[in-house]
Amino acid sequence: MAPVETPEEQHAGKPAAVARGYWRWHREDFFPEPSFASWGAYRSALAATPARFRDRFTGRSTDADELGALRRRSENEMRRCLTWWDLTWFGFGSVIGAGIFVLTGQEAHDNAGPAIVLSYVASGLSAMLSVFCYTEFAVEIPVAGGSFAYLRVELGDVAAFIAAANLILESIIGTAAVARSWTSYLASLINKPASALRIQTSLAEGYNELDPIAVVVIAVTATLAMVSAKGTSRVNWIASIVHVFVIAFVIVAGFLHAKTSNLTPFMPYGVPGVFRAAAIVYFAYGGFDNIATMAEETKNPSRDIPLGLLGSMSMITAIYCVMALVLSMMQPYTAIDRSAAYSVAFRNVGMRWAQYVVALGALKGMTTVLLVGALGQGRYTTHIARSHIIPPVFALVHPRTGTPVHATMLISVAGACIGLFSSLDVLASLLSVSTLFIFMMMATALLVRRYYVRGVTSRKHAVRLVALLAVVIGSSAGIAAYWGAAPERWVGYAVLVPAWAAGTLGIQLLVPAARSPKVWGVPLVPWLPSLSIATNLFLMGSLGAQAFVRFGVCTAIMLLYYVFVGLHATYDVAHGACGDVDDEVSDAEDQKAAATAAATTDVERTGPKI
Repeated sequence: MAPVETPEEQHAGKPAAVARGYWRWHREDFFPEPSFASWGAYRSALAATPARFRDRFTGRSTDADELGALRRRSENEMRRCLTWWDLTWFGFGSVIGAGIFVLTGQEAHDNAGPAIVLSYVASGLSAMLSVFCYTEFAVEIPVAGGSFAYLRVELGDVAAFIAAANLILESIIGTAAVARSWTSYLASLINKPASALRIQTSLAEGYNELDPIAVVVIAVTATLAMVSAKGTSRVNWIASIVHVFVIAFVIVAGFLHAKTSNLTPFMPYGVPGVFRAAAIVYFAYGGFDNIATMAEETKNPSRDIPLGLLGSMSMITAIYCVMALVLSMMQPYTAIDRSAAYSVAFRNVGMRWAQYVVALGALKGMTTVLLVGALGQGRYTTHIARSHIIPPVFALVHPRTGTPVHATMLISVAGACIGLFSSLDVLASLLSVSTLFIFMMMATALLVRRYYVRGVTSRKHAVRLVALLAVVIGSSAGIAAYWGAAPERWVGYAVLVPAWAAGTLGIQLLVPAARSPKVWGVPLVPWLPSLSIATNLFLMGSLGAQAFVRFGVCTAIMLLYYVFVGLHATYDVAHGACGDVDDEVSDAEDQKAAATAAATTDVERTGPKI
């Protein structure tokens, strides 16, 4: 891909990337948009906020734009070097870590008891529904942006910003949470209490244990991810194979010391406790969306992404359920340690040496989670920056490594700052809300993709689709709210569940399909995406009020940023005010990318370029 050039450099025939170099820290690299050229220009932009918001609310991108114009803003290509084998092990390495080794003990002790296995079943089914949605999008729009790019195409700029803000929040918090868990297991490995390696302070509860080790671990894994995607893959799959042997040991040795009597009482906190735990342990499945962000570096996305995503997540779901059952049978749920559950469980049954094997395996697992996380998080942050929602300097791909160094550094530095002082239980519930919210939006976007194409779908059918989607989402939210308020009463469910089914059936019967997937598609549409909406909202409703308060505060801050910065930057870019060359494909490779996107789209959408 040819580097992007400024008008002066185009005239001189010299590429911008060569003339200016990769490491740029000037004002125009962060805020090149005319709206930020001066205080007067910025005041004018703020005065036009309502009109600009309406413009961006209705604005849509296209598959071809995401694959062509936006990618050119990185100036250098990411290298297509990954196969289904790499993606499968990335899936394994990105998911199995702090979730299973830490949250299992925490939630079994506090909310679910031995029924924690049912919590993993519930969250696993919901995660698999989301995996289906991600896979179809990743096959048809194979770019680094993941859900951000997919929502820009289907739901528009504002919805994409909400996803972008939550993706960045999820990346930062997820990195911090896993890094702090790494410190806890390192302490267990050397026979110390979970917090022994942290610095105690007089700050508020939940923020009073400083963790410099977490900062170091984040720095090391981020550096590896910035050096090479293929090299990171090799490190990951070797470490993951070792991890498989540790998991096999935990399962076999655990069952040898299992007692069925420890499963009684099976559900000490009732069904509500099972779903509260399911909403928290959903964090354990959250890493799979990193695989979709690697589509731009995948050699054969239409084959490799379905194999990598669906294959790895199927195995992981089964492993989680079996490991949760093992832990519950080894000791009573009241005796499960909240911080290092498996290590302490083996110590309590007399296998003191086994705690070192488990702790070492957990450290390996959490290291690969951080490693793959740094890889994926840098990529969708890159695509977010390509849209100018965040400064475009973070969209640049390093010409030598072929990796987004700036974007990876952004997430890693922020994650290290949060991980230094925030505890895991403060982080996990907020992360779960963010993750579930994005997955709900993704399922909605898939229904829109299948049933609405501008210029093809009639106004009557578009109105029907909007109304029926409102019924599906509203009834799903109602079920979640009713569950939180009065889980034992059946009257509300007798109304809300049929309403959800009627809304889904209405989409199937009353709105004609406007598009069919060209290569791989979600089966049983609209039922599976609609069920994904319902399960994600239900799990969100199972979280405590404090998680929503934190989520609401973070969302309010994000919206302020959008109104004062992101809205005006994306408006300028969408209307060609930044001197981009988005309306022409500058070399043969970009022409091929745009043609591929057009071939996988029934009818290309109209509207302003984003």
